[in-house]
Amino acid sequence: MSGVHRMVCRMAFPLAAALAVSLTLPGAVGAAAQDSAGQPMQPPSQPEAVDLSLSPECRVPGSKLYTLASLRRVKRALREHRTIKVLAIGSSSTLGVGASSPAASYPARLEGELEKLFPGVDVDVVNRGISGEIAAGAADRLRDTVAEVEPDLLVWQVGTNDALARVDLKTFSDSLDETLKWLQAHKIDVVLVDPQYTASLAADDNYSHIVQAIEGIARKNRVPLVHRYEATRYLADHKEGGSLSRDQFQLNDLGYRCMAEHVARAVTVGLPQPEPSQPAPGASSAEPPMAPGPAE
Repeated sequence: MSGVHRMVCRMAFPLAAALAVSLTLPGAVGAAAQDSAGQPMQPPSQPEAVDLSLSPECRVPGSKLYTLASLRRVKRALREHRTIKVLAIGSSSTLGVGASSPAASYPARLEGELEKLFPGVDVDVVNRGISGEIAAGAADRLRDTVAEVEPDLLVWQVGTNDALARVDLKTFSDSLDETLKWLQAHKIDVVLVDPQYTASLAADDNYSHIVQAIEGIARKNRVPLVHRYEATRYLADHKEGGSLSRDQFQLNDLGYRCMAEHVARAVTVGLPQPEPSQPAPGASSAEPPMAPGPAE
């Protein structure tokens, strides 16, 4: 066990419990049980597992909620016992359109969720959401905003408006990919959040292609991803009123609360992820695949 991992486990029981939950969910990394002949044993039939670290209203059983990767700078902030600076960028879901008050927006709730998971650690979440913004627009203003806020972690809710504006898929993908590389070069941790599900766009190929592109780019760049599309689809089908407001597109208070919980969960389960090894000079730059989320 690394020194950082030991430190994280000592931080507080809630975080230790959250990490323990991830090891009990489908898709958790570990050795498979074998029978006497050395063949993998099939697990007994059981109900779909749920992540008990989430509130009951936000639990999404059997769905792929997270793609995981290491968060170096957040680990360092915890190790140094200093404030974790978080910058939230994106469009209306970040700004908080549809929430009953600014305090009900996901960035405001995220600050509270992270401080609950890291007792004794101050978390400062700065909300810089702009309604209608596409990925290229966020990339253009990101450099100045990063210089101003100096975040340890950037949470980027991305793709919804690009899909609605019919931005060319390659143009969107290139913009997102280039911006992630710039952030990584400046040693800033990133968590991506993909678009929300809405029944009106469930059969829209362009919308689904944007969602798929974000996952591919996240894996390529080893960036944690919250699969909000999968979460809000489940909530729409199983929770009374769902997670959307009356327009059936913007999130409601439940949607924002669940979004905050899912982002906070992605951070906690990302902390124990191994640091990517640095290739030797002249070695291949091929990277191993990212770990699947704990609820896959």
